[in-house]
Amino acid sequence: MKITKTYPVSKYNRFAIQVFRFITKPFLPRAWFREALPPLNKRHAKTGHLTLEIVSHCWNYGNMLTYQLSSIVNNSPTKLSLTMTVFYAIEDAKTKATVDYFEQIKVANVTWNFQALSKGKLFRRGIGRNMVAQSTKADWLWFTDCDIIFHKNCLDSLAQALQGRQETLYYPRQERTTEMLSDSDPMLNPESEPQVVDIETENFSLYARDKAKGAFQIVHGDVARAIGYCDKLPMFQTESDRWRKTFEDTAFKWLVNSEGLPLEIDGVFQIRHVKKGRYQEGTTVSKARSKIRRMQE
Repeated sequence: MKITKTYPVSKYNRFAIQVFRFITKPFLPRAWFREALPPLNKRHAKTGHLTLEIVSHCWNYGNMLTYQLSSIVNNSPTKLSLTMTVFYAIEDAKTKATVDYFEQIKVANVTWNFQALSKGKLFRRGIGRNMVAQSTKADWLWFTDCDIIFHKNCLDSLAQALQGRQETLYYPRQERTTEMLSDSDPMLNPESEPQVVDIETENFSLYARDKAKGAFQIVHGDVARAIGYCDKLPMFQTESDRWRKTFEDTAFKWLVNSEGLPLEIDGVFQIRHVKKGRYQEGTTVSKARSKIRRMQE
C-alpha cells in the first residue's frame, strides 16, 4: 500500500480545520486543493463481476468490528470480489485479537487486508482513507466505519446497483439501525471473545438517508486514484494524539462537489452507540457528549 505524505501532531491543527471550514470552503475554489477529476466519459463503466474495497477503521471497538467482519463471513458476495481493509493499532489488544481471528477464516470472493498503523495515523481517519484511495485497484471503494454491518444480499445488491455507473459518489438510500446502545448492552460486551456472530434483524429500525455521510461514501475507483482522500488538505493528513471528529468526510464531499447519489442496497445495518472512541473515558466532555447522544435518540 502506498505510503502517503503525513504531518506530525500539531496543537494548531484544530485551528487549521476551523479555518478550512469557515474560510477555505466558502471562499476558495475547490480545484486548488485536489488534482483534476477524471471526466465522466473517461471513467470506466464496469459491468459484470465488479471489484470492491471496503475501508474501515477500528480503535477500541473490537466488539463491533466482530459484527462487521462476521457479516462478511455470513453473507459473502457472489457478484463482486471484495477486499476488506481494516486499519487498527497494535496497542488495541481487543481489535488485534479480532483481526487475527478473522484472518484465519477463508471466505469466497473475499480478501482480508488488515493494516496496523501507528496510533497517530490511525486517529486521523483521512490518512488511512488517502492511502487506500491512491493504492486501490478496485472498481469501487466504500469508506465506512466499524459499526456498519453488511447483512443479507448487501454486497450483491450493491454490485447490481453499480453496474455501468460512472458518477463520483453514491450512498445507500436506506439503512437499519439500533437504538442508541450503552456499553452494558449485550451487543457491546467488551469481554466477548472473537467469534463469528449474527444479528437479530428485528431489533433494528428503518432509517432513510439523504446524503453520503461518513460511513456511507461509495466512491468510483478512478476518482479515488486520481485525487486521493483530502490528499492536498494537510490538516486532514496530520497525525493526532487521539481519535478526532471526522470533518474530512464533509471536506471530501466538498472536493468532489457532491453529496452523493442514492442506491437501492439491501441489508445495510448500523450499531448505534452512546460511547464515542474519540472522547477520553470519564472526562466531563465524554459524559456531556454521551448525554447529548442519548437525547438525540
